[in-house]
Amino acid sequence: MSLPVMKSANGDGIAIRLAKWEGEGKTLLAVHGLTANCRCWDSVAEGVAGRHRLLAMDLRGRGLSEKPASGYSVAHHARDIVSLMDDLQMETAVLMGHSLGAVIALYLAARHPNRVERMVLFDGGGSLSKEQMVKVFAGIKPALDRLGRVFPSFSNYTDRLKEAPFLQPWTRYHESYFRYEVEEVDGGVCSRVRPEHIAEEISNMQEVEAARLYPKVKCPVLILRATDGMLGEDDILLPEDAVEKMLAGIRNARRVDVAGTNHYSILFEPNLSRDKALLDFI
Repeated sequence: MSLPVMKSANGDGIAIRLAKWEGEGKTLLAVHGLTANCRCWDSVAEGVAGRHRLLAMDLRGRGLSEKPASGYSVAHHARDIVSLMDDLQMETAVLMGHSLGAVIALYLAARHPNRVERMVLFDGGGSLSKEQMVKVFAGIKPALDRLGRVFPSFSNYTDRLKEAPFLQPWTRYHESYFRYEVEEVDGGVCSRVRPEHIAEEISNMQEVEAARLYPKVKCPVLILRATDGMLGEDDILLPEDAVEKMLAGIRNARRVDVAGTNHYSILFEPNLSRDKALLDFI
């Protein structure tokens, strides 16, 4: 596994941590999901290795980025991205987002179309019904339950995660991702992500209606859709009706269903069809 070089950039008044994999082609800027961190992109980085430069950020409050007491919303993250692009002298980028990161990418592309050359949405960015959102949050509940808890050791931290059906098979990508996530505290280890920050994020997510952003997106868009649920068959982030709404609303969008993947494995597991679709699009 190719390890990234870590660096910092200036967000909107805070320091943002970035993982960087070098390459010869375009610059890809990757934005992770709700409780994730930059190392969720390790497998994707190997898929584009050497051909493009990949920068994966820790959102504020996650990973090794700064963690202000408040300021957790799609708008805050978009301002951080514009600021770090300015700091790194990146006029444009191919913007990639997974889950919440897909919504952030849509918001940024709608507000700052001149900064986004192309956009890749990894299993996110759909306009979901309240009923579907209930199913989705039930599916991600195991990921939320780890926040704020102290575990005696890293092994204890990952024991339950290793049993989660949507994280099968457990790979070296999971291992490096969760090792990056934890910090040592009195009594053991815990996630660097604070539950109160995620609670604010979830509350503010209701202010963003993804469908209203679709007509404002000018760049070409690739939608990579996971076909399988997390805990059931129907707790998927992009059900068919949501994808069709995206294709109807975004003027230059195409979809690729990544067969046999769920919301997590579409990122964490090596996948040749995912990588081919990504490279062909870029």
